Amino acid sequence: MYYVFLDEIQKVVDIQNPYIDDADAKIGFVDVLLGLMKIKNLDLYVTGSNSKMLSSDILTEFRDRGDEIKVNPLTFREFCTAFDGDRHAAWKEYYTYGGMPVVLLRKTHAEKSKYLKDLFSKTYIADVLERRKIANDKEVLEELLNIVSSSIGSLINPTKLANTFGSIKKIKISSATIGSYLDYFVDAFIICKSLRYDIKGKKYIDTPLKYYFTDVGLRNARLNFRQQEENHIMENIIYNELCARDFDVDVGVVQYNHKNQAGKSRRTQLEVDFIANRETKRYYIQSALSVS
Repeated sequence: MYYVFLDEIQKVVDIQNPYIDDADAKIGFVDVLLGLMKIKNLDLYVTGSNSKMLSSDILTEFRDRGDEIKVNPLTFREFCTAFDGDRHAAWKEYYTYGGMPVVLLRKTHAEKSKYLKDLFSKTYIADVLERRKIANDKEVLEELLNIVSSSIGSLINPTKLANTFGSIKKIKISSATIGSYLDYFVDAFIICKSLRYDIKGKKYIDTPLKYYFTDVGLRNARLNFRQQEENHIMENIIYNELCARDFDVDVGVVQYNHKNQAGKSRRTQLEVDFIANRETKRYYIQSALSVS
């Protein structure tokens, strides 16, 4: 048996296909991997550090021919192991700078901030712009990221966002395009999407949705560490922890009928922060910084 390990595979440059007389016919890393996979006594391991390698369109090429393992930023439980049991010190550091491992190696706020900002702009944003070829809409993407960063734990409706861009930014953009751009961020592992589930009606609600950052440090750096609402950040951290533990996580909605002081019937939507499902287990979780 032979074992082949290929690291940072997304850096492989496409070359001209020597067997086809067509300037557009290229050979890339996908073709190389598909060729190696035909060797029966070879076990192949490939890593990539951005969504070019792990995006849905690339994974389609390897459907049913391999296993995908996503490596998440450190969870809070993992992060604590670097603090000799001082969970309070670990928590303050974690909800500010997140779980990117390199953060633990940087000593000052300036060093941590620069690392996270560079990671966001030079890796994540650059990847979205290059792969989706939407450089002309960079202003919209940047503004949309600012909105999502400021709204963790809040409901986001693409139609309302499109109206906001039109009325305030004077930018005409459709709700469908806004939805696509949000999906691009999900595909690039910047944010995760959580659907709303009607608990009594036992059905999903299309819009609005909630989005959480895959790493709260990236979110905080995006906002220059201005909006440090610990309660909202904690909700994001709980979501990431549940996902890392292989739960399927939804936002719960309960339709509640009651009468107001005037005796008129009213319907109110109550929210359960998270419904976490794994196999036969189900948990209803409410996130609260204080129970006073």
